[in-house]
Amino acid sequence: MDIFLQQIINGLVQGSIYALVALGYTMVYGIMGLINFAHGEVVMIGTLVTITVAGTLIKAGMPVALAAMAGISASVLVCIALGWGLERIAYRPLRNAPRLAPLITAIGMSIILQHLAMIVWGRNYLTFPPLFPKVHFELAGAHFTAVQVMIVLVSAITMGGLILLVYRTKLGMAMRATAQNPQVASLMGVNINRVIAAAFVIGSALGAVAGSWSVPITKSPITRWVSCSA
Repeated sequence: MDIFLQQIINGLVQGSIYALVALGYTMVYGIMGLINFAHGEVVMIGTLVTITVAGTLIKAGMPVALAAMAGISASVLVCIALGWGLERIAYRPLRNAPRLAPLITAIGMSIILQHLAMIVWGRNYLTFPPLFPKVHFELAGAHFTAVQVMIVLVSAITMGGLILLVYRTKLGMAMRATAQNPQVASLMGVNINRVIAAAFVIGSALGAVAGSWSVPITKSPITRWVSCSA
């Protein structure tokens, strides 16, 4: 029973991270119908930015908690800029092109981001700095840490905020209208370009949060894949 409960906890933690990645991915697909193959690379870059910024600040003497928050904040900002740039430069000019053109472009952007990450961070494994204190708890024989609790709570709050955004704000209403029928939404005064850009920005921010939280719990398979992909 303790093993079963331990796997439940592990599944909740990993599932919370995967859910944030999937939400960012499906926001773009739901609104544009575009399979954004570069979204995984956005998550990867979020992880790498968090490691780099937090590790540098810790070495400079900043308290670990502040360095971790600075790393996550920098990751979100970088991924927001990256998501906006992808939409503005790569996808918007092809919005009315045949379906195959943006699909190939998404694959191309994925490859470009992979190689860009290898140029900036190299191919070697990265050492994860100790971003959070290791506080352990036990429940019916199952063990979990304070970091795992924070991951589940932050993911739940983030997903709850996204639900409120989609169903309780004008931007969310515009997103739902655009997803249903972009042409009619445009005739009703919805700025399609702004809505789609917002979807990319929000999706990239969610990916950054997911990538940042993958740092303290495991040696990320995303980073390992980047290090060995060449």
